[in-house]
Amino acid sequence: MSALEADPADLAAVEALVRAAGTSFYRGMRILPPDRRAGMFGIYAFCRIVDDIADEDGDMAEKRRRLDAWRGRVQRLAAGTADGPVTRVLAAATARFALREADFLAVIDGMQMDAETAIVAPDLATLDLYCDRVAGAVGRLSVRAFGDASPAADDVAGALGRALQLTNILRDLAEDAGRGRLYLPAEFLAAEAVPMLPAAALASPRLAAACRRTAALAQAHFAAAEAAMRRCDRRAMRPARLMGATYAAILTRLEQEGWRHPERRVSLPAWQKAWLALRHGFA
Repeated sequence: MSALEADPADLAAVEALVRAAGTSFYRGMRILPPDRRAGMFGIYAFCRIVDDIADEDGDMAEKRRRLDAWRGRVQRLAAGTADGPVTRVLAAATARFALREADFLAVIDGMQMDAETAIVAPDLATLDLYCDRVAGAVGRLSVRAFGDASPAADDVAGALGRALQLTNILRDLAEDAGRGRLYLPAEFLAAEAVPMLPAAALASPRLAAACRRTAALAQAHFAAAEAAMRRCDRRAMRPARLMGATYAAILTRLEQEGWRHPERRVSLPAWQKAWLALRHGFA
């Protein structure tokens, strides 16, 4: 029997989409049993598609139309109605793991936030909302596919999603600036007298100080996620622990580098990724 009792051709199409994205996510999710892995591949494929709609060049009205079309697809999932491989796999995963419509819609809302305007120096409240939509909501879908639908698992999703997104923001400063974006919070930039314009912020000698404030916020979220994990099903949290450990290591590397060269994208060496996978992926 195929995973999620889904059409093998649909499963293969979704897996191919995930594999083609060239992300470590594909390898990381291989630790899951087939049904849960297929569910996660469906969730990732959905996120990839709506993110691509938001990021691509084009008319905003057309982007809204396409995002609204995905809102409609999401609203039909609970009824088992689907129009392609991704939605058919998601419909099966929704039925199996009780994935929530509100979380799918929150992801789309987050992508639309990014598409409608170039986010530059948001206040902390706006940044928190953005992180919750583009990362926390993904986490809330994911923990159900992992096997824990408890309130504590939602707490993990919210805290870990924010920690991961803030780490990405700190790692991708130069790439984001090239797109006219600056996600560091206005309060931290103002406190360190860093200009609230992307290129000027990257050139500021006080950039590292604002980044350290943001890193401390990310560290607090990592700690909150770890505490919440202790209230969850340990086996179900294996993928979350692995993602958390990997991104926490990236954040540590960023802190060690001190944002002296934000144009250099920090990554982990292969040996460290393998060690983290052994330590956390099978605990």
